[in-house]
Amino acid sequence: MTPALDASIDRTALLVIDLQNDFLHPNGAYARGGASAPALGAVVAPAARLCEAARRSGVATVASRFTLVAGPTGEPLIAPHLLAMRPFLQSGDFAAGSWGHETIDELGALDATVDKVAYSAFAHTRLGWWLQQVGIEHLVVCGIVTNGGVASTVHDAHVRGLSVSVVGDACAAFDDDLHAATLRSLGSFASIVTTDQVLGAWTS
Repeated sequence: MTPALDASIDRTALLVIDLQNDFLHPNGAYARGGASAPALGAVVAPAARLCEAARRSGVATVASRFTLVAGPTGEPLIAPHLLAMRPFLQSGDFAAGSWGHETIDELGALDATVDKVAYSAFAHTRLGWWLQQVGIEHLVVCGIVTNGGVASTVHDAHVRGLSVSVVGDACAAFDDDLHAATLRSLGSFASIVTTDQVLGAWTS
């Protein structure tokens, strides 16, 4: 067991980053736009195992959901850098309350969700408040994208004084080399662990 995973169960939360239908489902926005990647789909099974183990062990579960907010004309407010990368995004994609915006069914019931408009799950959301209210000191993080939402969230968690374990095999990026490089970078201040290590810690 890694030292970080020694944290008390009642002070630990599993944070799932952006595992949503519009990112991962064959009928979602990214698949429609030709931006799906096998590596992203591969995180579904380990993330689901983590969620199930968390529920059995009494670990709090929370998921972030990337959200596109409508502007005055009804069209989504998409950051220029994102629109340049994903020009296929359109009205209704990642819209709050839509099917595409929801977390994937494989995760099961979660204790909380936070809707985010930036990479970090802490930016402009109630995540920090929620974690403080339920007494969380340690985050176990999985999800997508490793070099985007995952990395930004882990950095922000570290700044807030939380210890963090990143589940490397339950995270993914569009580029495998970038995924690996990001994990190496995050390892300077977070623990990089495997799904099996987390499951072992939570069932021991």
